Amino acid sequence: MNPIRRASIAAALMLPLLTGTALAQQDIKPNTMPAPKKVVPKAEQQAEIRSKTSAALEKFYTTEPRIKTEVAAAPGYAVFTTYGLSFMLGGAGGKGLVHDSATKKETFMSLAQASAGVQIGAAESDMLVIFPTKQAMTSFIEKGWTAGAGSGGSMGGAGKTAGGSTGQKAGSAAMVYTITKTGLQAGGAVEGTKVWKDKALN
Repeated sequence: MNPIRRASIAAALMLPLLTGTALAQQDIKPNTMPAPKKVVPKAEQQAEIRSKTSAALEKFYTTEPRIKTEVAAAPGYAVFTTYGLSFMLGGAGGKGLVHDSATKKETFMSLAQASAGVQIGAAESDMLVIFPTKQAMTSFIEKGWTAGAGSGGSMGGAGKTAGGSTGQKAGSAAMVYTITKTGLQAGGAVEGTKVWKDKALN
């Protein structure tokens, strides 16, 4: 066979292979998988919750100074926040802790909110629960708590009262106060809120 003709046939046979390789290379896309979620150590999460809830507690004292006296006289309290927790990704929820005034023991809790509360801006809020008895505090920890309809009386922002000025009841006559980002209170900031003991953090 003529050498020139043989070279032409070989080139014709190689062309589809080369084209296929080029197309395959074009189809290769960079890795678009999301980066793995960073696992924050338990101790760091606990420390951040303590810091954020301590700041939230100071907000309540500044907004209504008499709350500090109520907290000091109570067997315990719970404080929650949904602001700026670095290890939580979106969603309407937060973390908090229950503080036993006698033993100084802390129990870490989780919080979730119904969509109604989110829609009125209550997704960014702080909540304080003051327990009248040790039994009420234990029940809150072990059984959790869900706020029902008509439980919207809470403290607004900038020292203004929205709803009931003395807080609201949370089972066994525990008092609940809420401060939202805007200070606006229409009942949804607490209604539909659910709290429970966070097993992973205790």
